[in-house]
Amino acid sequence: MRDLAMITFDRDGARFTFRVAGVAIHNGRVLLSRAEFDDFWTLPGGRAEMLEASAGTLRREMREEINADVEVGRLLWVVENFFEYGGRQFHELGLYYEMRLALDSPTLMQDEFFGEGDATLDGDGKGKTYRLIFRWQPITALDAAPLYPTFLQEGLQSLPEQARHVVHHGA
Repeated sequence: MRDLAMITFDRDGARFTFRVAGVAIHNGRVLLSRAEFDDFWTLPGGRAEMLEASAGTLRREMREEINADVEVGRLLWVVENFFEYGGRQFHELGLYYEMRLALDSPTLMQDEFFGEGDATLDGDGKGKTYRLIFRWQPITALDAAPLYPTFLQEGLQSLPEQARHVVHHGA
């Protein structure tokens, strides 16, 4: 993992993060990820670094997390996400893009798998390390997998024609 400046800061007990996530859909399934100790799923992605374009963030994160090159497509959602996690309030600005893996990617052949290497909870190399789990979840069964932010359970079943701005409070 590189040691560059993630766009994350703490203020008054709350944390701001700038996150970029990808929507990979293949054969009626969407790629989800979670930390091994969490009981909920998110879209794969990660925190942007200073002076890094958002599409570059998504490509970097997918190389780091699943050792795959992705093609970044159109922007689907700009999300202001307000939630609590680990006893801390978060204000997350998220950009959610379509992304595609190569048709010969080994990732497409596995239903569920561990990501490459370890991640750190704080993204600073000093936090708790953990493994990421990835799953190809059938879109028709998204309600069977707790997915955050929750607007994605409906949003992934009918992707927007053009980028949408979403303000999301809660899980």
